[in-house]
Amino acid sequence: MCGATAYVCFGPKADIKRHVVVPNLTSAVTAVRGLKAQLVGEIQVGGPDLARSLTDLGLIDEYRLYFRPVVLGRGKPFFAGPRPPLRLVASDLIGEDAIRLTYVPA
Repeated sequence: MCGATAYVCFGPKADIKRHVVVPNLTSAVTAVRGLKAQLVGEIQVGGPDLARSLTDLGLIDEYRLYFRPVVLGRGKPFFAGPRPPLRLVASDLIGEDAIRLTYVPA
């Protein structure tokens, strides 16, 4: 798959067998729908393209955004296009240099 885009979706951290690597965004959305139907617990996904597609389809129940005090100056925005309406439900200090913000769809 050299040069191809791969999307990774996975279930609970203790269940390493649930890793799914798929060749494209359409397959990733199908995989997430299947995992949501099969699993109790959380499914973690990463990347703005996949997150945006899942947001548009109403498949994200909770967003966990992690911030570290590093300025990159450029990059791909996590919410490409209009940001969905969100409600902050928690903030947690992670170690000494990061914070996790947890949002749910409003």
